[in-house]
Amino acid sequence: MSTLLEVRGLNAWYGAAHVVLDVDLQVQRGEVVGLMGRNGAGKSSTLKAIMGLMPRRTGEIRFAGSEISHAPTHEVARRGLGFVPENRRIFSELTVLENLEVGRQAPRRWPDGTDAPLWTPEKLFQVFPNLASMLDRLGSRMSGGEQQMLAVARTLMGNPLLVLLDEPTEGMAPLIVEQMARMIQALKTQGVSVLLSEQNEHFAAMVCDRVYLIDQGQVRAAAHGRMNAMPDRLDPT
Repeated sequence: MSTLLEVRGLNAWYGAAHVVLDVDLQVQRGEVVGLMGRNGAGKSSTLKAIMGLMPRRTGEIRFAGSEISHAPTHEVARRGLGFVPENRRIFSELTVLENLEVGRQAPRRWPDGTDAPLWTPEKLFQVFPNLASMLDRLGSRMSGGEQQMLAVARTLMGNPLLVLLDEPTEGMAPLIVEQMARMIQALKTQGVSVLLSEQNEHFAAMVCDRVYLIDQGQVRAAAHGRMNAMPDRLDPT
């Protein structure tokens, strides 16, 4: 596997508060990597710093062979780095289908020039079948779990090479958690990478190849995860 994301010496601040301290991490193509830690450990801040959403950051970030350390967030997204925030942020007054269309971006290629996976609503409905039955439903009339599925699906409409997932299972019902696991495995089978922040150890053990343990904004340890096969895995191709 080739390195898709490499972070070296990442630091980030909220005002005077130094919340990410010298974080080093790597994500390979087709790899699922978890950032594990308690609430306030710095997991979400690390993802936001990678995405360019922190007001102040330093360090080196390379994605798909390009330096993005100083790139604005919209440029990072255009290069194929997707982000699903913890608070979802769907468009509540748009329908499911309209939310998906907002996220649509052009097809992409991997750094080696080969075609990257192309996501369409039809392929996404294989992973999130619940969305197929509510195309005309407004985002404001969806449950929290349904909104989470829509937030992920909208990000995938951008055909990302790597997806940053911030606490994807927090507060979710077991059925939604299972669908999230299937979605992550569907991405992995196509070579798409995932970097997720998570507190659910069982979920992380089920989907992650490796994990970084974060506490007080620092990586304290790294360990191999355990990828358990889900029954009837869905693979949109």
